[in-house]
Amino acid sequence: MKTILAVDGSDNSYEAVHVMKYMARSEQLTLVHALDVPRPAYPEMAMMPEAAEELYKDLEQSMREDGERLLNRVQSLLPLHAGPTKKHLLVGSPAEVIISMADEQHADLIVMGARGLGPIKERLLGSVSHRILTLAPCATLIVNGSAKAMKQILLPLQGSFDAEAAVRFLQLKPFDDTVELTLMTVLPSTEPPWPSHAAAAAAATELLEKQTEYIEGVAERLRATGYQAHGVAVVGTPSTMILQQATTLRSDLILMGTRGRQGISRFVLGSVSHAVLHKMPCPVLAFHA
Repeated sequence: MKTILAVDGSDNSYEAVHVMKYMARSEQLTLVHALDVPRPAYPEMAMMPEAAEELYKDLEQSMREDGERLLNRVQSLLPLHAGPTKKHLLVGSPAEVIISMADEQHADLIVMGARGLGPIKERLLGSVSHRILTLAPCATLIVNGSAKAMKQILLPLQGSFDAEAAVRFLQLKPFDDTVELTLMTVLPSTEPPWPSHAAAAAAATELLEKQTEYIEGVAERLRATGYQAHGVAVVGTPSTMILQQATTLRSDLILMGTRGRQGISRFVLGSVSHAVLHKMPCPVLAFHA
């Protein structure tokens, strides 16, 4: 697996570094830090372009030195099994730099922290993390707090596309240790049928049984590849049930599928995933379906 670890010096960025302890050895691990050097904004600088350029160069040099120290520190914190590492210090928009690097390296996974300590609306929507979730050509792991061992993983599935993509991604063996997967599908709840609607109730029960059988079949495929996995089908509001299950299981990670670039926008801004991202109790790894 080819992995990009994007760092910016924030607390969550360092937690993303710590997460690498629980990820499998990378075929190639690329450390990336982007220098988003601001241009002088003082009005008087417009009248002194040479002075403005000199100020910009001095600021870039200072940021470059800080960036080199950051990358060296991050490299020193990596686990011994991380794999061969390359460092890249690049000037430009962080999102564009990271996405371009992922394209160039044919990366399988981007690992990064969600900046800030406020609501995820402040950290993701309109931010670097949001753009990368939207445009990255590969899976993206967003770390939002203290790194924990990847033991309990919740895998919500919306259908066959998600299931097939999940199997493909998990066949890359992205985790360093044995993990327990809880596969979950949620049937949207409806108003309870009146007694006279026995046929509707029976149909709902039959549908839930079929979904349980299907999700357990996907779990069986994953067990055949060496994972501990079981399936569960529930009825309720999808986002609520996903968050409730993650909290009940004390999940270390929520693994969710997306539907290509157009689908990722829906993944981030759509009702279910929007709610999960805004309230996620643990890191979220978004993979392509």
